[in-house]
Amino acid sequence: MISPKQSLNAHEIQTWMVSKLAELLNVDTSEIDIHQPLEDYGLDSSRAMLIVTQAEKIFGVEISPTMLWHYPTIAALSQRLAEDVEETNLVGNVINPNLAKIADTSLDLQAEVVLDPRIYPPSTSFVFNPHPTAVFLTGGTGFLGAFIIRELLTQTQADIYCLTRGKTIEEGKNKLQKNLAQYYIWNENLSHRIIPVLGDLSQPLLGMDEVEFTKLGNTIDGIYHSGAMLNYVFPYAAMKPTNVLGTQEILRLACTGKLKPVHLVSSVAIFESDYYAGKVVKEDDEFDHWEGIFLGYSQTKWVAEKLVKLGYSRGIPITIHRPPLIAGDSQTGVCNTDDFINLAIKGCLQMGCFPDVNYMLDISPVDYVSKSIVYLSLQQKSLGHAFHLQHPEPVPFMDMVKWLQSFGFPIEIIPYEEWQNRLTTELVTPENPLYTLRPFLLERWSKDKLTVPDLYLNAHRPQISCAATQQALAESSIRCAPLDSKLFITYSSYLIQNGFLEV
Repeated sequence: MISPKQSLNAHEIQTWMVSKLAELLNVDTSEIDIHQPLEDYGLDSSRAMLIVTQAEKIFGVEISPTMLWHYPTIAALSQRLAEDVEETNLVGNVINPNLAKIADTSLDLQAEVVLDPRIYPPSTSFVFNPHPTAVFLTGGTGFLGAFIIRELLTQTQADIYCLTRGKTIEEGKNKLQKNLAQYYIWNENLSHRIIPVLGDLSQPLLGMDEVEFTKLGNTIDGIYHSGAMLNYVFPYAAMKPTNVLGTQEILRLACTGKLKPVHLVSSVAIFESDYYAGKVVKEDDEFDHWEGIFLGYSQTKWVAEKLVKLGYSRGIPITIHRPPLIAGDSQTGVCNTDDFINLAIKGCLQMGCFPDVNYMLDISPVDYVSKSIVYLSLQQKSLGHAFHLQHPEPVPFMDMVKWLQSFGFPIEIIPYEEWQNRLTTELVTPENPLYTLRPFLLERWSKDKLTVPDLYLNAHRPQISCAATQQALAESSIRCAPLDSKLFITYSSYLIQNGFLEV
């Protein structure tokens, strides 16, 4: 067993990290490749930071959240940690040179909106196809992507070509199957329509050679771009290759062979600039203001959507879908337990307190979001428009907290400043999910030195209108489940039954 702050070499640290990653993923250590980027294992920022914070305690060094960007594999990271441990033992303290702010506040996002001038539609005219026979999907190994696959299987007869990292087609297929199965939506009878495409969103031509890329472009009738790197602590530059340059390659694919529509899954985060605070933002409003968007992830989503709008100005057919934070399935309660909502709830329950904050809970169930994206993408009148998949009837955040109290959870509601102090002074164990999120929760931004949670208070947020989206969905049977006790019971029951929450 490794004891804290003992002298360790890279191999010993590597062995510890392999064991810890295998434990997190519930796989055998033989399945862990030390040269494979941690991101490839589906680690989001919270689970990756769990390994980091445990490593800090074990090895006695301070590790910046951005170190995982500089050293993305176990082999590289363990070598770097070994060097830091040695330096710590020599001088008794180490100031990590990788400590960095989460975002580059001097970044000019408008200057980042540059689309390859070679990306233009072919000369042939575009004909909308409401009955596609083949579509391409990114993000199929993610939470929302899994449910988009389900809806494409249900609402269309199309084969679904899914961009997947992997060394073999079989490995890619297994990843997709495992992802759908964990959300209880794998359907063996329809599995022949799910076709893995080996590639990488962060690479030119999506990691394919030119022949493969061209063949795919000639095969598919539409593109659903849901893939993105979501990390709460990485800067813009770390996510640009996947979220921004990957979107450029999606637009390139749309113009390769026959012209195809791009259905972009964006985010309401594009309106995080303080310019929009207190304003009503409608679906087709312009979003030219980026100053005051501080999270690297949100910055990449702003630039990516601008690229898609630029592609539209060149003649590429598009639809844009902007969900808020996405909650679990309203029917089964199944959800992504690694998302921010669930981690924050679990962390606050472990602390025994929630902050008394003026938030609106506008989360949307994943089944509503996925059904809406696919349905709207199949309507010709949707082309050129954006849609807000915000919950049409949000409720105060404190309604959920009070409901949790009534469900039997012992919760103290305390002033926000006191909650922040407890987060800083009392939260000392990585076993609490909020421990890993402290860089996200406590970093201060803007001239007013606001934290990210401050920026989400109602006074600093826009009002996202979804009236036009609701009208576009009116002729369908798609309705957003109300945020009431029935839905909270569905979610809580799932989280308790799978052991994520304890009463």
